[in-house]
Amino acid sequence: MSKRTRIFIGILLAYAIGVGLLMLRLLGDIDPRYRESAEESLVETAHLLAATLENGSRDGTLQADALRPVFQSLYARRFKADIFGFEKTRVELRVIVVDRAGRVMFDSQARHEGEDYSAWRDVRLALTGAYGARTTADVDTDPRSSVMYVAAPIRVDNQIVGAVSVGKPVQSFGQFVDAARRKTMLVGATSVVAVLLLAVIVSAWLVRPFGVIADYVRYVRAQRSFSLPRLGRRALGAIGAAYDEMRDALAGRNYVADYVQTLTHEVKSPLSAIRGAAELLQEPMPDADRARFAGNIVRETQRIQELVDHMMELTALESRRSLDATEPVALRPLLAELAASAEAAGAARAVRVDVQPGNDAIVEGDAFLLRRAIANLIDNALDFSPAGGTVTLGLTAQRRTVDVTVRDRGPGIPDYAEDKVFEKFYSLARPHSRKKSTGLGLAFVHEIAELHQGRVTLANAADGGALATLSLPRLEAPAAS
Repeated sequence: MSKRTRIFIGILLAYAIGVGLLMLRLLGDIDPRYRESAEESLVETAHLLAATLENGSRDGTLQADALRPVFQSLYARRFKADIFGFEKTRVELRVIVVDRAGRVMFDSQARHEGEDYSAWRDVRLALTGAYGARTTADVDTDPRSSVMYVAAPIRVDNQIVGAVSVGKPVQSFGQFVDAARRKTMLVGATSVVAVLLLAVIVSAWLVRPFGVIADYVRYVRAQRSFSLPRLGRRALGAIGAAYDEMRDALAGRNYVADYVQTLTHEVKSPLSAIRGAAELLQEPMPDADRARFAGNIVRETQRIQELVDHMMELTALESRRSLDATEPVALRPLLAELAASAEAAGAARAVRVDVQPGNDAIVEGDAFLLRRAIANLIDNALDFSPAGGTVTLGLTAQRRTVDVTVRDRGPGIPDYAEDKVFEKFYSLARPHSRKKSTGLGLAFVHEIAELHQGRVTLANAADGGALATLSLPRLEAPAAS
């Protein structure tokens, strides 16, 4: 058995033992909670009967005979009460009334009248005005015959002339305790089984990171000299690697499924066009039509090629957790270079690209990726600019960040698309050609911004058009004045 398997089994055993201990605690706590609830009810019943006897004993003499016909009728009563699946058919309440000396004057079961109850805890305390309660078994050798008693003093003319003790067989609510225990055990067992199944399903994904920790342990054993800083750095690296693998494992399946589904949808349209054109080319037709359908095949093939190339670039970018190498990048010369390169792309529709004047700003990052991100924003602005329009590039330095802005004068972003523009494969039709792009350009910019600890937004400008803003951490903050 491998170490990883033993670790996995150990985790499951630890969980099962933990749940077992919790269940034992809960099961042991059920009976006391039911007893407390029953005792609270007995307290009220005892004081109710004590008040009743006090009203019938106004001459200073305790009178309990009035209870006798009441309980005879009560015990003879039969009924059916469905209490959470348990049927109750008769009254099991017991009542004992004693005088001030503790001698039984009335017993609802007519078994202990005349006996001295002054030694029983509930009666003894009640005759002193204190709270008295006890649990006593009817049969000493049978704990199931236990009865809970609660006593209340009977006062006449501010003098305690006796006490009334109300009893309830524990077995009468024991059936509810047993039912609660069964339900609790069922819930616990179901929880353990569910977690075990879940653990088995995800074990292939979650056990692997522990192998990274095991590799670290082997590394520590292999060290000849002890260096706490070196071991600490290696430990942090192992924990970080384990976390990254666990996160990637949990997110990987959904990520791949989403990519495959979306790519299939995007490729379906050009493939259908290629297939249709290829089938038509098999039929006799004029040379002009043949050339047109052949051009369609070339164009749609190029579209698929661009889609695959961009997707590979984006996938490679998403797999990077940090920038491999960074350098100071001056943004204003970069904007001027990109504006000059974009003039040719906008010349066909007489779209100019201007750079607003201002100071330079420097960020720490990958110059190649930043150039690609800003170029994508400019290309997007050119596509949506009207003929003869202007794309404006701006650079604004804040205290801690630098904002690169790309503004066009096009129709802006529809309301339904505002929260989707950075989604992979989502694209809007260009106003002049009514065609869509691959839908990966803005997603590419979003990934580059995150790699540089920045963010990118695209919103409608106040006076028309769209405004893209790439915010990046500034390398040099202005000196305090």
